[in-house]
Amino acid sequence: MKKSSMTDQQGACSVVVSHEDHGRRLDLFLTEKEVTLSRSQAAQLIKEGAILVDGSPKKPKHKVRVGECIRAQIPEARPVELVAETIDLDVLYSDEHLVVINKPRGMVVHPAPGHDSGTLVNALLYHFPHMEGIGGELRPGIVHRLDKDTSGLLVVALNQKSLLELTGQFKAREVKKCYRALVYGEVKEKTTICTEPIGRDPRDRKRMSVHSPKGRDAETHLHVAERFKGATLLDVDLFTGRTHQIRVHAHHMGHPIVGDPIYTRRRAGAGLPQNRDLQGCVRDLTGQMLHAASLSFTHPGSGERLCFDAPMPQDFQSLVALMEPLS
Repeated sequence: MKKSSMTDQQGACSVVVSHEDHGRRLDLFLTEKEVTLSRSQAAQLIKEGAILVDGSPKKPKHKVRVGECIRAQIPEARPVELVAETIDLDVLYSDEHLVVINKPRGMVVHPAPGHDSGTLVNALLYHFPHMEGIGGELRPGIVHRLDKDTSGLLVVALNQKSLLELTGQFKAREVKKCYRALVYGEVKEKTTICTEPIGRDPRDRKRMSVHSPKGRDAETHLHVAERFKGATLLDVDLFTGRTHQIRVHAHHMGHPIVGDPIYTRRRAGAGLPQNRDLQGCVRDLTGQMLHAASLSFTHPGSGERLCFDAPMPQDFQSLVALMEPLS
């Protein structure tokens, strides 16, 4: 733990509750005193009996009192139980704290049912074998993610401390993420702000929707970069991070993303000029034309503001080059 704590022969840390912490929830108290624990991790350790208050187990919501001795047996970070795979990565930046990746379209970020190999995490474990994991997590270091068929920038933490600090920046909306999206139709407004809540589609559990009865707050700013016949290139700023957020909001606006297999119900290329090369390029797409083009955040170690840019994938650039600008 932090200052005012002691470590015994078993490696457990203990701290006595002071006046300034009197009345705080036990899980929050631990989160503030131990820089490598998140609130959920603290709650789990409490439930497992690894945290004792004056020698007795308590619940996460227990209000600590002045003079109580909190003893915590924090498990050491251990390697995750995943296979490292020799997969090439486009690494834009790396140090002992974090790595910034330009993820290709088609790569799943972390293992999940149906995708237990070939993921970004499998590749990271090969290139950065010193990555830390807590309790054999399947998503070591993953602070945020991109859909399988969305390309672009991702920051990954290489240790628990960096993970918590970067996660905090995302929650505080201090991380700036900008995307490029090519959508069907000619968007009229220069800037559109969509704030429809997003949740699981009540009729299709594989989709997200703005009509969910349990929708969560979502905010997307869409700016017209260039208008074409039958399509619009957008710069998109995310202020929340809901699943499929840009894709759902674009679909709700009536301008689904070109190549989106889930939220675009029209025939591929419908509404675009009947140019053979253009139509062929659209039919050959392997996913939505959505790219995380820029990312900026504060380095958890140095405090320096880092900014990164990644060019659109070649097929995205080729498709845009075939579009006919509006006169």
